[in-house]
Amino acid sequence: MSFGRLGDTNEPMSEMNVIPLVDVMLVLLVIFIVTAPAITHSVQLELPRASSTPSEQTVDSVTLALDAAGRLYWDNAPIDEAALFGRLQDAVAANPELAVYLRADRDTRYEMLARVMADARRAGVARLGFVSQPEVN
Repeated sequence: MSFGRLGDTNEPMSEMNVIPLVDVMLVLLVIFIVTAPAITHSVQLELPRASSTPSEQTVDSVTLALDAAGRLYWDNAPIDEAALFGRLQDAVAANPELAVYLRADRDTRYEMLARVMADARRAGVARLGFVSQPEVN
């Protein structure tokens, strides 16, 4: 028996009951909220390639280069990684505004690059730049 209906009371109800639909939708929403962080956690990224306008090298600069094998070069002359920190300290003591430009092969291990950057920071290098090739359109 339905209450508040106009007309014959023996007719079947023709209105849709939406309460079970709302319940199912709320459950699906909760499931989505719980599983969404787990899905995005395993996303594989390919880092973008970007180019910027070339900058002018200053007179008081040093270029450090890392090749794919992990060898280090100071202005195109080979240098030992153990001697890098001391040489950077001497260069910064001679010129506190020294700019260091870092060139690294695309196959260089990130660990080696991070060590060189850490040595430069500990030596007091305030200006560290990365050298890259411009993109070909």
